Amino acid sequence: MDSSPFLPWYIAGPLIGLFVPLLFLIGNKAFGISSAFDQACTLLLPKSLKKGVFDAGKDGWKSFFVIGIAVGALISQYLLNGASQPFLPIQYFEPRGWATLFVGGLLIGFGTRYANGCTSGHAITGLSLLNGASLKATLAFFIAGLLFTWLTVRIF
Repeated sequence: MDSSPFLPWYIAGPLIGLFVPLLFLIGNKAFGISSAFDQACTLLLPKSLKKGVFDAGKDGWKSFFVIGIAVGALISQYLLNGASQPFLPIQYFEPRGWATLFVGGLLIGFGTRYANGCTSGHAITGLSLLNGASLKATLAFFIAGLLFTWLTVRIF
């Protein structure tokens, strides 16, 4: 049996799936992350985006959600894993690795805006609401991810 402190996929997946309706029932809120980054950009560069995009009273919880993801990742890395392994493979701690992560982040940001939502918003929330556009977006995410990974492995 695996001694990992993390939940196996067959437990974590349904828990995430149950989180979506719970968030709707308790807070009348949709699960997704890309709009939180829009809010961060609005706060940091308010003249670059339309006024009134960010409503702290209505949307402020998303900023805490993003902070919680980062804190949760740090907790899982350093407390549960004992920091025995680096967070990223060693090649990402070199200039070429940082450039790869930066370009990947830009592509993710562009794709998120182009698809009108992120993978969690479309694949988890959109599919749970039986949204046809979310099904198309999710299929595109998976196909593009598999293709890009296949090409990246062959190039690098």
